[in-house]
Formats: sequence, structure tokens, C-alpha cells
Amino acid sequence: MSASHFDDLVARLNAGDALAFQEITQVYGPYLRMLIRRRLRPAQRTKFDSTDVVQSVWADVLSGVRRGRWHFEDRPRLEAFLARVARNRYLDRCRKYKTALALEEPLDKAGGMAAPVCELPRPSETAQGEDLWDQLLALCPPTHHELLRLKRQGLQVVEISSRTGLHEGSVRRIFYDLARKYAAAVEHSNKVARTLVEEVVPA
Repeated sequence: MSASHFDDLVARLNAGDALAFQEITQVYGPYLRMLIRRRLRPAQRTKFDSTDVVQSVWADVLSGVRRGRWHFEDRPRLEAFLARVARNRYLDRCRKYKTALALEEPLDKAGGMAAPVCELPRPSETAQGEDLWDQLLALCPPTHHELLRLKRQGLQVVEISSRTGLHEGSVRRIFYDLARKYAAAVEHSNKVARTLVEEVVPA
């Protein structure tokens, strides 16, 4: 993105342009998620994730811009502002779940049971898993994020139904729809990749 284009984008954002706000979220969404991932501890990932924090950042920014509370002079100031808001929203989540995290105990301390032995995933596998997690969260509404977290913890449909109050059939349908959306997104991505290859590599 050229400097002149970004200057125009910031000016439109200051004016409350919805399209400019949407473009800002696309440009800085990955950057903000990376900032939050660096701060997240393993125990916190069971309660919230980078996508949840970033969504709260965008909600704050959109509200502030529409009310004329914030005005950004240039790109560095906008970036610094977004990073600061992301940090504050992360700390808000930490305070919210502080008590719950303090009361939880790892399996090796519960009832004298020995911790199960398992091979830790490689860093590349962890990164791939986080990318997949972000994709799944982006494909479903925030109201379904709790279902995904419970599924990620290894709970079965009947347990998820009991915890959330949703009918088992509804839970299965939500997961089915999500799997269908993910498959369609992957297929679209593969088509784009094949098109690029055909354009670059001569037949």
C-alpha cells in the first residue's frame, strides 16, 4: 500500500467512512492478532483467544470514530493507538478470568494423578493449529465461539449441549455448517492458487 493511499485511507477513517474502516481491519487484523498471541499464556487460551480480543478492539475503534472521539494524524499514530487498545483489551480479559485461572489446577496436581505423557507439537504445528483456529473463528459468528472452545477442549456434543443449553441437534448442525463453510473456503483458496500458478507458469 502506497503512502499516499494510506494517507487517504486515514483521512476517510477520520471522516467515519465505513469502507475505510473495513479496509483498516483487513490491513491490521493479522498484526493485532500476532501482538495478542505473543502475550497469551497456554492457560488463557482456554478462556479467550486473539480473535476475541481483536474484535473488541474494532468495536472500540468503530464506536470512537463514529462519535468523533478520535482523530488520527498519520499512519504511525494510528498503529500506536491500535496497539495500545489491543493491549488494554487483552488486560481486560486477563482481569475478567483472573479468578477462574487461579482456581484451576493442572492434571498432575489433581488428586495425586500423574500427568499423562505426550509428545509436544513442533512450533510449526502449533502455528498451523493457531492459523486454523483463527480461520474457524472467522467463519462463524461470535455467539458460536464458546462451542468451538468447548470442542477444542475435547468435549463431546452431549457435554457441549449440557453446558450451553443448546439441543444436541443444534450443536451438530452448527459444527456441520462450520465444516461446510471451511471446506468451501479451502476450495476457493485452492482455486485462487491454481489460477495464480497457471498465470505465472507457462503451459
